[in-house]
Amino acid sequence: MLITTSRKPSSKTRKFCKNLSHATGSEYINRGKSNMREVLLKALEIKEDNIAIVNEIKGNPSKITFYSSNGDINLTILISASLSNDRLHINPKNLTINSEFDDLNILSEIFGFELDNESKDNYIHIFPIDNEDKNIAKIHFYNKLGNLTDFQISIKKILASD
Repeated sequence: MLITTSRKPSSKTRKFCKNLSHATGSEYINRGKSNMREVLLKALEIKEDNIAIVNEIKGNPSKITFYSSNGDINLTILISASLSNDRLHINPKNLTINSEFDDLNILSEIFGFELDNESKDNYIHIFPIDNEDKNIAKIHFYNKLGNLTDFQISIKKILASD
């Protein structure tokens, strides 16, 4: 997957994109003045099938839109995130997704990771939030030692999926 930002991103949004690219083994590029067509062409050039564009509100990552290589939107989620300053120690080649939230199972296809609810280490855990929180789900990243990393994503709302 190719990960990039909206134009003129804050340092927090760039850091979020770098954390996400390290955790998933995805390619991250600075968008600069590139338009959507140029981003799609870059994805084709580096042979990536999916694109994630991270938008921000008030300098914080707030929305991820996942596109196919032909420009169709696969999924849009409103988010908040906890970033990590430390190495994540995740091995993306062996990463799996443990999902308890069916509406986000599409992330396994988008990222190209197997759904495996038996993983004990090196996995992404997606689970619903059952309390009065303003979030509907959380995404936690567990490293190759089985430890929860500081990098976490809270899902506020799912806007679109095909």
